[in-house]
Amino acid sequence: MSSSRRSRQAGSSSRISDDQITDLISKLRQSIPEIRQNRRSNTVSASKVLQETCNYIRNLNKEADDLSDRLSQLLETIDPNSPQAAIVRSLINE
Repeated sequence: MSSSRRSRQAGSSSRISDDQITDLISKLRQSIPEIRQNRRSNTVSASKVLQETCNYIRNLNKEADDLSDRLSQLLETIDPNSPQAAIVRSLINE
């Protein structure tokens, strides 16, 4: 039995159709810079798209953590009552 057939038979709203998966993979292809820059992005396999998406998210999280650390270090070097300190604190807390 094909997976799309199983999806239709299940009738559950929590199931996702093959067409929806294809659409989501296509959206990821367009969203991930490493894939989007590839002239043959439409030929990249779904598993490669998911792998690159995970790597991209990991890198974004690492960049966010690094920026937060840098802002914390900056905050230690400026007057805590200054307007600049308030801006840095608001950035850290977002």
